[in-house]
Amino acid sequence: MREKQKALLIGANIHHQADFSYSMKELANLAAACQIESVAEVTQNLNRINKTHYIGTGKIEETLRLLEETDAEIVIFNDELSATQIRNLEEELGRRVIDRTMLILDIFATRAKTREAQLQVEVARLKYMLPRIVGQRESLGRQGGGVGLKNRGAGETKLELDRRKIEAKIVALNKELEALVSQRETQRNQRKKSGVPLVSLVGYTNAGKSTIMNALLRRSHQSFNKQVFEKDMLFATLDTSVRKIKLANHQPFLLSDTVGFVDKLPHHLVKAFRSTLEEAATADLLIVVVDFSSPNYQKLIDVTNQTLKEIGIENVPVIYAYNKADLVDIEIPQLRGESLYLSAKQEVGIEELAKMISGRIFKNQIHCNLLIPFDDGRLVSYLNENANVLSTSYDDNGTKLTVECNRNDFERYQQYVI
Repeated sequence: MREKQKALLIGANIHHQADFSYSMKELANLAAACQIESVAEVTQNLNRINKTHYIGTGKIEETLRLLEETDAEIVIFNDELSATQIRNLEEELGRRVIDRTMLILDIFATRAKTREAQLQVEVARLKYMLPRIVGQRESLGRQGGGVGLKNRGAGETKLELDRRKIEAKIVALNKELEALVSQRETQRNQRKKSGVPLVSLVGYTNAGKSTIMNALLRRSHQSFNKQVFEKDMLFATLDTSVRKIKLANHQPFLLSDTVGFVDKLPHHLVKAFRSTLEEAATADLLIVVVDFSSPNYQKLIDVTNQTLKEIGIENVPVIYAYNKADLVDIEIPQLRGESLYLSAKQEVGIEELAKMISGRIFKNQIHCNLLIPFDDGRLVSYLNENANVLSTSYDDNGTKLTVECNRNDFERYQQYVI
């Protein structure tokens, strides 16, 4: 395991932001996710960002003194920097300079597992590099390619890419991505035709979306290999997972776990992951998962809602799941309107969440009686698996079922309705 690099964190508090200290703490967490230790921080209250150096000259001098004292090798800024700012800062500070966007791109590049996620991250990374690489070769050379730390060393070859080559690569990657997006859309359309409801977990990174999904999977007695990766770290999940879940006495629904959001999520990443996040746009219900143990939980909700709006996800029914409520002095589970306070890790409140989901997505079920001939036994099995079978009896002509089912199935098997 390689030794952690030391970094100095720098942030500008524009117009006295109420959540500025939280934003700096989050920057340290992003750095830690890249195996970087934050040894000190410099902050400055400003009315606007300094166009040439991000911070004022007095703070540059303070930064130089701290760099000497701490032996920090990297300086990390809490906002996205321009090519000019990076070049000027590196000349003044004599250290490698990276910004919040680079850190997030690095984490995404490390965590991406599926081909689709890897392509999405690479497209975002190249689009970020494009305006920063041309005419900045000397500056970027010290950064290992201009983006974070993951490609250090390999970055030298990236500097040989001129603008046309980068643009050509973006076009080629987008083409491959379009084919995967097209596959996803086909799957989506098939799901819509089947009438199986889709519930989507959304929220800030590390709020506990994957933990909630696994708790619901266990509750519906799914095998262990159906469970999704969960870990207490930023952006543990980048790849959208969709699982079928069947609650007691109800037809199944699909549950999707999406990539987490973060404040100042690079717009290139939002654009690149749009196709993945659109899974949530087609959902019948959104579960906004909130880390209730965070003192800034309201800010996390605001960022989530803003990101959903950016992607164009509006007018989808919502349940708020205030997770990690066991870490706060509050009685759980507790239901307040459309909000549920629970602990996914302790599996307290999962039963209540399941009932809330059922109440929202199965409220328009059609109650009917069916008579199915004995030689159509497969249909009986299908309805037992995909509808809520209330009673079963037999007569000379076949199997009589009283069921609650979705409109699709009701119309498809109209001939059997009695």
